[in-house]
Amino acid sequence: MIAAPALPAPELFPLSLRDLPWLCELEARVNLSPWQERHFVDSLEAGHDAWGAEQGGKCLGFVLALHAPDASHLLNIAVFPEAQRRGLGAFLLRHAMMRAVRSGAGEMFLEARPSNSHALSFYQSFGFRQIGLRKGYYPADAGGLREDALIFRATIPVLEKA
Repeated sequence: MIAAPALPAPELFPLSLRDLPWLCELEARVNLSPWQERHFVDSLEAGHDAWGAEQGGKCLGFVLALHAPDASHLLNIAVFPEAQRRGLGAFLLRHAMMRAVRSGAGEMFLEARPSNSHALSFYQSFGFRQIGLRKGYYPADAGGLREDALIFRATIPVLEKA
């Protein structure tokens, strides 16, 4: 059996408005209540830290974060389903955490759905621990029920643990 050729290492690039089509496509494929185009526009125009990852010439994921001098907030992170479970999400989160450290932040916050067990495990592997709950944070699903958000915090840098 001949092994498939290895893909090149992922490369990061700063996101811009020209990336909106694939950002919106990815977001719609992986999130129950996806960001709309206007959310991405607002984030990019506000100057949030926004990075895409490509591999072999194909855009596969992104991360958006808001860095302040003392803390950062992971706003959104996503990887196309066909590229998941290959380390790309970890690559993107590590990048966001390194950028947070460079901005002077000592901790990072995020929200996650309690029903998203894969995301919860992923974040916990990076040292995120639940510190709170936001009732009815996420928009209603098809059944009309809003979902709470678990609030997580990690002290950074914790990169050597992930």
